[in-house]
Amino acid sequence: MSRAVRWGVLATGGIAATFTEDLRSMPDAEVVAVASRTDAAAKAFAQRFGIPRAYGSWADLAADDEVDVVYVATPHSAHREAAALCLEAGKHVLCEKAFTLNAREADELVKLARDRGLFLMEAMWMYCNPVIRRMTELVRDGAIGDIRTVQADFGLAGPFGPEHRLRNPALGGGALLDLGVYPVSFAHLLLGEPDRVQADALLSPEGADLNTAMLLGWSEAGASALLNCSIVADTPLTASITGTKGRIDFPRGFFFPERFVLHREGHEPEEFTAQAAGEGLRGMQFEQAEVARALRAGETESPLVPLDGSLAVMRTLDAVRDRIGVRYPADGLV
Repeated sequence: MSRAVRWGVLATGGIAATFTEDLRSMPDAEVVAVASRTDAAAKAFAQRFGIPRAYGSWADLAADDEVDVVYVATPHSAHREAAALCLEAGKHVLCEKAFTLNAREADELVKLARDRGLFLMEAMWMYCNPVIRRMTELVRDGAIGDIRTVQADFGLAGPFGPEHRLRNPALGGGALLDLGVYPVSFAHLLLGEPDRVQADALLSPEGADLNTAMLLGWSEAGASALLNCSIVADTPLTASITGTKGRIDFPRGFFFPERFVLHREGHEPEEFTAQAAGEGLRGMQFEQAEVARALRAGETESPLVPLDGSLAVMRTLDAVRDRIGVRYPADGLV
């Protein structure tokens, strides 16, 4: 693929708008179509961003021969349906995180993509951030020795009323899938899938988790992670990794960082920075560039956001929900 990658955007909410804004900064990409459940929403989004085609149905977008890859930006509850529709139509897919509502749905999507030989990636843009990638290189090279603890949190103060999607279990509402997926994915990036999961939460009357604490353990590595997420408290949004030879600290906004600090005994603190997002950009162009790179290379999975890793994260999120008693209607099929 030598020409620009042609994107379709499925859904027209806030995250779709942010993604499209960043995508317009990419020199080798263009948004050629958008779809919503209504013509009016699709046309309004298309007019806002200068997108040539607008569809009032997801199926019409999936059938568009001039779309190479579809970005699925619906609520979690529709990820499986929307992504599967596009994969079945022969489209490559970048699907927002959390990947799906549960591990069963994620496994179905991964099998479908692999059976069709199509590219599929969870939109865990944190993994594609240059600062995060530099940190993983340092850890892999032994800069802080063997990891012993990971700490990370992501909380918003709200308030979110009972009518908000974040309070609706049918839409995958709660802190865990929207926000907790970042600390959990951060820990997975460093240590892989844990073999022990403990959790405690404050639940809303609707059954959504408002405030969740997680303790993950890796027996073989001798490591643990203390993670928090909340939609009722503005947490620090920081992360820290401690090893046998040092520590790495991320300031507020660890999931889209511009820097981190390495602390080692006998050394002055070392600050590491990498390419910033750019003026007016959120940082999603890094995952967009990774999708384009993979498509041009003929790859069906990204080594930065591997599908087996996304499946493992979903299994951990399922385990957390099992511990805190959060159920979604889709879980009844498990």
